[in-house]
Amino acid sequence: MRIVYVEDNAANFLLVRKVLEVRGEHDVEQAPSAEIGWERIVADPPRLVLLDLDLPGMSGLELARRLKADERTRDVPVVAISASVMKEERSQALEAGCVWFVEKPFDIQELRRVVREAIAGRDPGADR
Repeated sequence: MRIVYVEDNAANFLLVRKVLEVRGEHDVEQAPSAEIGWERIVADPPRLVLLDLDLPGMSGLELARRLKADERTRDVPVVAISASVMKEERSQALEAGCVWFVEKPFDIQELRRVVREAIAGRDPGADR
């Protein structure tokens, strides 16, 4: 399943791609900025968007809001991934339309679980 990861840090992208592609279930594509992510996601909506919140230019929060406001992309689940542990940023991500918030550094099994649940249309936090 195609996943777009909007992430400007190549090392972070490569780690997530390796974790999610190892079993051959997903194809993870990088968008190095929110602007590029917007273009790619609108042109060909993926099954899931992983979104770093701290991006140059347009913020990850703004991209999440735009994706949820657009009829072409509003049904694509968005999972925020951020190094910030501030409760405010977590709540802002959820208010912007993200289905879940994963903190960096993340637990590999937890990331896989969140991706699986989000793609299946289930709330990744429902059993927490």
